[in-house]
Amino acid sequence: MQQEKALAILKSGKNVFLTGSAGTGKTYVLNKYIAYLKERKVPVAITASTGIAATHMNGMTIHSWAGFGIKERLTRANLVTMRTKKYLKKHLEEAMILIIDEISMLHKNQLDMVDEVLRFFKEDDRAFGGIQIVLCGDFFQLPPIGRYDEKSKDKFSFMSQAWLNADLKICYLTEQYRQEEDNVLNGILSEIRSAAISSRSIELLKKAETNVLGKKETPTQLFTHNMDVDRLNTLELEKLSGRSRKFKAATKGNKKLVETLKKSVLAHEFLVLKIDAKVMFVRNNPEQGYVNGTLGTVIDFTEEGFPIVKTFDKKRITVKQETWGIHDDFGKVLASLDQIPLRLAWAITVHKCQGMTLDTALIDLSKTFEHGQGYVALSRLRNIENLQLSGFNEMALRVDGLALKADIRFQELSQIVDAEYDDKTLEEETRQFIKACGGLTNSDEIKKHSKKIKEKKVKKLSTYEITLGYLKQKMPLEKIAEERGLSKGTVAGHLIRLRKDHPNEDLDFYRPDAELLEKVANAKKKLKEDTTSLKPLHFALNGKVDYEDIKLALAFL
Repeated sequence: MQQEKALAILKSGKNVFLTGSAGTGKTYVLNKYIAYLKERKVPVAITASTGIAATHMNGMTIHSWAGFGIKERLTRANLVTMRTKKYLKKHLEEAMILIIDEISMLHKNQLDMVDEVLRFFKEDDRAFGGIQIVLCGDFFQLPPIGRYDEKSKDKFSFMSQAWLNADLKICYLTEQYRQEEDNVLNGILSEIRSAAISSRSIELLKKAETNVLGKKETPTQLFTHNMDVDRLNTLELEKLSGRSRKFKAATKGNKKLVETLKKSVLAHEFLVLKIDAKVMFVRNNPEQGYVNGTLGTVIDFTEEGFPIVKTFDKKRITVKQETWGIHDDFGKVLASLDQIPLRLAWAITVHKCQGMTLDTALIDLSKTFEHGQGYVALSRLRNIENLQLSGFNEMALRVDGLALKADIRFQELSQIVDAEYDDKTLEEETRQFIKACGGLTNSDEIKKHSKKIKEKKVKKLSTYEITLGYLKQKMPLEKIAEERGLSKGTVAGHLIRLRKDHPNEDLDFYRPDAELLEKVANAKKKLKEDTTSLKPLHFALNGKVDYEDIKLALAFL
């Protein structure tokens, strides 16, 4: 199917599974559809199965958006509690269209939970509460994480009841944009997808071991295992002269949950940086100019010790601590972890590169252990000349048997859909759908609103300014945290910055008592360690002062 036809089907309001091989422009079509909806003032939720995937769409993870987080199932009590959270209730009830990108990595149980949440909040028993659902991805790419003994049929989202109920129209894109049609690499990728890799292709991949890559910029290195990534990053860091800066994560709360956070959070518990270190952001913070996956180089450190990063698109960002947390159903923080949201990035895992397009890459597939890893890594490049392949095993060239069968069926269904809907019918359905969504249908109004969107460049309030609006109302920090869907510690951290950026604002309502201020001030004076972590302060105070109170005191010192 051509991109234009897929876009027309999306605009008609039908539930869609948008798929196709790597480089066929799936994300491009989604972005065109999102822009179209925004011009017409139609609410659209943009999500993805993982944080790194969500960054390519300027969205959030489906787990956060739907409110189930790390839960494996939902009870009626869970759903009732979720409805009391204003930040969840508002966007779930208002959404007219939900987009989930990189659907291959979403477990079938999680798609069923999204369906369950929407039917509950919309009070509508139709699939996904009756809203348009758009799933996008390629099941030859990385599969969902499941239990060791789980079979593909127990994991893939296309095996879920929610998928079946949604009556998805399959739009299988066929035009190749990343690689040319007669490109050698494209031929190899097509053979991998067909589970029919030829001896000629294997020879070509072996020859790629001797390719010499350009030296203009150090090529990104891809590995299948974190251990190899960490080893190379440590070696490269040691090559740099200059002083090391150490950042230790500060943790608080239930010990088991803290361990869960340490394993799931992409930021390392111990981070060591130097000037000229190649780094990757591991948190979304669009207000500060970075998202999960943004690459850059450390160019300096502030007087307070915070790293200053110059991103590859030339932005200079002072990187401060972020807080990760696990909350209960009432918003109480059960465990938290504070750390600089960076990790070294001379090397990254194949998992992290999904969705990227790389000019050159040095790839090691010798330890491939999962279907899709080899295909994902190789398909990041435009041609085989810019690939240096240091090794591959048999698994690197294999695809999942169930994914192969499903893909053949998806192609057949896409051809049926392509033939079934003509342009005239789709145009009429498009008008009806936009009207039903309460969107703009008058061409003059659409042009006017479109112009307004283009003119409205950076007028968005930052997350700090939003918090300031609540602080001016003298709202308790706990209440602000609940309203904004943040932890109390994050809000207290905002107060530190706001006191510095807005010295004339009267925020004395939040000033802690003199005794606490004196305690924190004295503890701060005793510290000689060069660190931005709150852990040393907490230790110097004998663990008797909460991190939130330390931040509150620091805001007024």
